Amino acid sequence: MRVVYPLTALDEVDSRYEYDWAVLRMALEKTEPRYGAFEIHQSSHAMSSQRVAQELLMSGGRINIFARASSAQLEQQFIPVRLPVDKGLLGYRMFLVRDADLPRFAAVRTIDDLRKLRAGLGKDWIDVPVLRNAGIPVVEGTNYPGLFAMLAAGRFDFFSRAIDEAQREFKERRTTYPHMVIEPTLLLRYPLPKYFFTRRDAEGKLLAQRINDGMEMMIKDGSLNVLFEKYKGESIRAGGLQHRRVLQVQNPHLAPETPLSRSELWFNPMTGK
Repeated sequence: MRVVYPLTALDEVDSRYEYDWAVLRMALEKTEPRYGAFEIHQSSHAMSSQRVAQELLMSGGRINIFARASSAQLEQQFIPVRLPVDKGLLGYRMFLVRDADLPRFAAVRTIDDLRKLRAGLGKDWIDVPVLRNAGIPVVEGTNYPGLFAMLAAGRFDFFSRAIDEAQREFKERRTTYPHMVIEPTLLLRYPLPKYFFTRRDAEGKLLAQRINDGMEMMIKDGSLNVLFEKYKGESIRAGGLQHRRVLQVQNPHLAPETPLSRSELWFNPMTGK
């Protein structure tokens, strides 16, 4: 079985998916006795998020899997492995902001207050309709690295990021953007599972089933938790979550098949469990 996942680094810094591919590799390793040997590679061509989806829609596309925040549309276009790769951590959002704007965010107490500020997100990201549905203005950027420049230039007021994303990106880019900081008082929350998706063909069906079986084994034997702690634990603890005001919004685009009832699949960073 040959597995090819996308190269998304349109610049030299992009660590967003390291954990996801570590989970993928372990799921494939754990299923070798049943499914046989595998090869896993990264695409040699860098792709935007739009291009990634196009490649997976094509029968001869350069990739045969990607990991992404889910939506009903994605689950119709591709085969979803409905086990949240990051245990739902993607739905807990911190903000990258300009240091001069920190007093504006310190004054935010409610969603109504947040609606006075503009969010920055990538074009067609799943979060865009979630925030707009909540009445929060969204400015879309055409590519991931460009969003940091847009924040610095004042095109929007905050870049909404998952807990671990915000901290990694701050460390990676603070030299380039010295006035970018992590906002310390707020935590935006909405349900947002990240799944692996495969092509809707026989090969994709087999790959999705293999990953599902492998991840279920990882959940049962605790190895998913070990990987999660290795890649995410330090960021969660460093986030100072107990000191943040939690602003909750709905995700109207959540598919009805989302396994919200399986508590073992979801992590609550407020309680650490």
